[in-house]
Amino acid sequence: KRLPPDPRTEFAVVDPVIYRSDAPFISEINRELATRPPGQRKVLIFVHGYNTTTSDAILRLTQFVEDTDYQGVPVLFTWASAARTPRYVYDLNSALVARGMVKEMAGIVNRTRAESADIFAHSMGAFLTMEGLVDAQQAGSLGRRTRIDHIMLAAPDIDIDLFRSQIALLPPAIRGKMFILVSKDDSALRLSRRIAGGVPRVGAADATELETLGVTVIDLSEISDSSSGSHNKFTGSPSVVQLIGAGLNSAGHFGESSTPGLDQLLAGSPIRIFGN
Repeated sequence: KRLPPDPRTEFAVVDPVIYRSDAPFISEINRELATRPPGQRKVLIFVHGYNTTTSDAILRLTQFVEDTDYQGVPVLFTWASAARTPRYVYDLNSALVARGMVKEMAGIVNRTRAESADIFAHSMGAFLTMEGLVDAQQAGSLGRRTRIDHIMLAAPDIDIDLFRSQIALLPPAIRGKMFILVSKDDSALRLSRRIAGGVPRVGAADATELETLGVTVIDLSEISDSSSGSHNKFTGSPSVVQLIGAGLNSAGHFGESSTPGLDQLLAGSPIRIFGN
């Protein structure tokens, strides 16, 4: 509420390193990758959502990596959110402006020594991510240089009809890597739907309907232990955080062979998985 923040009582980003060009940033990612054993030299590209400052996004990503015990190197893609609830249209336009930078960010990742990449996007960041994936597919560069293991879209704030058209432009191999986290009680997406003239949002859509598009859907509608509200269950619910961590740290799909401990995580849990 007041700047500068007091690090004794508030979370704050301190002593940030500013990279003036791509080369030193890529070198730093490579140094971090080299500290991991072969097989874990991957990056997590995190795209934040609507109403989020850069500092908030850094802190959310840091907490997410800590809670999921993600084994790779986290990389934040931040865009110019107004970070105010009434500025929804401003944020939507900012996300559209940032589409060109998604391609630039992908080019940077492709120049690292990463063995593979995971993508995790939240809310309006999922809209931006889907636009970036479609652009890369049309340019013939999607997944050609750095292998994509998982694409997780949490509470996607995307028009359901737009999402169908985006999905149709992506190859089955990419659709098969996509995991959509939905919740019918998402209050933020109810507001987004009203702003959009009543058009349903993907993050609050019917799981069985989304499954027909060739993606895996994780239904969190019955999760009620989120400390971060209905729109942020991916960080606020311990059971969801554990599930995501198991998936991102696995070799492939959520499944008995590729996700150790999945049965135990889902035993007695209200989480439901539809699809591959």
